[in-house]
Amino acid sequence: MSGHSKWATTKHRKGAKDAARAKVFAKLIRQVEVAAREGGGDPESNAALRTMFQKARDASVPIDTIERAIKRGTGELEGVRYEAISYEGYGPGGIAIIIETLTDNRNRTSAEIKHLLSKNGGNIAEPGAVSWQFDRKGQIEVAGPVDEERLLEWTMEAGAENYAANGANFTVTTEPHEVGIVRDALEGFGLKVTAADLTLVPQNLIPVEDASEATKILRLMDAIDDHDDVQNVYSNFDVSDEILANYEG
Repeated sequence: MSGHSKWATTKHRKGAKDAARAKVFAKLIRQVEVAAREGGGDPESNAALRTMFQKARDASVPIDTIERAIKRGTGELEGVRYEAISYEGYGPGGIAIIIETLTDNRNRTSAEIKHLLSKNGGNIAEPGAVSWQFDRKGQIEVAGPVDEERLLEWTMEAGAENYAANGANFTVTTEPHEVGIVRDALEGFGLKVTAADLTLVPQNLIPVEDASEATKILRLMDAIDDHDDVQNVYSNFDVSDEILANYEG
């Protein structure tokens, strides 16, 4: 697992315990709304909405809150219209960064993202400069303990590409359009799925062994992730579990 993946998992778990939970809810609701606007309000026929709906439920977003977000997306309720914009850049040590946002003010968000990068040792890049280094995938987190021979059998039967250990859990990788199908299959085998989402997976990782530089990278990632308009942030750095455990944020 990359340092980014471990960082993202750690952020998700912390977010369920403190004031960040409200910000997580707001971002998920916005994602549900946009998915409904772009593909319709029926999760059965809108795979993106189905994924976002389940992601919101996994985070304990109330069902009525999700349903209102869907209605705003389909126009049944009045709401703000958000635009999806992605930014590409570099961080300390030359790591690649992709930032996905949903915004109602393109100029404001663009200026703020550029400022966050430059303030924390990074810089913005031209579109396409780093995105070629990532592949869009579905990822499903399965709670351990699980017998790996059985897990291999089940993931192959479910149509997944592969799996990898992630601490005490396992991360199953799928093609983007297969994430919902594979999730249902794994749960049908009796596995406990703790998260399922679409993500960008780096083709190659940049090892970061210096604790000071790793701290700069993690602080930059935190600063970006904390921005209200940022929905997802991806990178290709790789840090040790020890460095991540000692990072205070």
